[in-house]
Amino acid sequence: MKQVTYKNVHNQFKLNGFHLNKEDLCRVSYCLIKEGDEFEKSIGDFLLDWFDDKSYIDLQTSGTTGVPKIIRTNKQTMVNSALATGDFFELRPGDKALYCLPTKYIAGKMMLVRSFILGLDIDFVAPSSHPLTKNETKYDFVAMVPLQAENSVEGLKDVKKLIVGGAKMSKSLEKRLLKGKTEVYETYGMTETITHIAAKKIGEKAFSILPNIQISQNDKNCLVIDAPKISTELIVTNDLVELINDHQFVFLGRIDNVVNSGGIKLIPEQIEEKLAHGIHSRFFVGGIADAVLGEKLVLVIEGEKQALAEHIYSLLDKYEKPKEVFYIDKFIETENGKIKRKEMLESI
Repeated sequence: MKQVTYKNVHNQFKLNGFHLNKEDLCRVSYCLIKEGDEFEKSIGDFLLDWFDDKSYIDLQTSGTTGVPKIIRTNKQTMVNSALATGDFFELRPGDKALYCLPTKYIAGKMMLVRSFILGLDIDFVAPSSHPLTKNETKYDFVAMVPLQAENSVEGLKDVKKLIVGGAKMSKSLEKRLLKGKTEVYETYGMTETITHIAAKKIGEKAFSILPNIQISQNDKNCLVIDAPKISTELIVTNDLVELINDHQFVFLGRIDNVVNSGGIKLIPEQIEEKLAHGIHSRFFVGGIADAVLGEKLVLVIEGEKQALAEHIYSLLDKYEKPKEVFYIDKFIETENGKIKRKEMLESI
């Protein structure tokens, strides 16, 4: 079987309804750069970078946990990632897809790569927070960030499969999505893994890994990813996980978010999951310096001060109850909607 390489464009690939080969895509790219809107220019720039003579491409990280940085990646690893996604989600040539993400980050770039490698029939729209507004097309496959999904619940009746990534999905959004008929998956991944390496259907607890991936834990119980078709080195994450078996894991939280309060180690993400049923604004818990405890656990809520019902703490263990509550008018976040916890806790 002939290997699929980054030089290939599937013969069933369509962009906005038109069959395009490599030469066509390059011509379209020049038009997008010269005459298109800002988001169209970025699509054109990426396509020209993809089809140039270099075997690599530079990717920008989102900067969720640190300073954004540039990672140089072989194009073939991105092709391998696209093929794994196609296998996992059973995508077929001719499937209709919608591209509504910014091209700046890996998630957007990979939707384009999947489309011309797998032979998808993809439409693109501006990457707004309401991507399905005025949509009248039925789509087999769409990728969104949680904010887009939140604003598209009604329109998802026209979407067969939706993957949601870039930031954690709230419990309230998950409940709303479960009422619909769309197959919705939460994805797990990062720029270093060339977007997602695992996914789970909403309502399920454990992530399942994509093909050609192996997982393990290090001595800190953080996830270690062995993906030889994507990275020549082991990828050691800062994500605390519980391994269910060789191909499934439960995400517990990030090790750099852990709060050591009086010698008790608390995982904010687990506490937030318990509080999600009683707080309807955006919120998070974290640690700030304390003379007695070293760090004390605090609850940070977006918006105006509100009266919190006493029962919201009823599901928490003794040490999981926040010592103080703070309100911030508007959360600081990255471009793709991830909350910058560290900056806000430092400001408190």
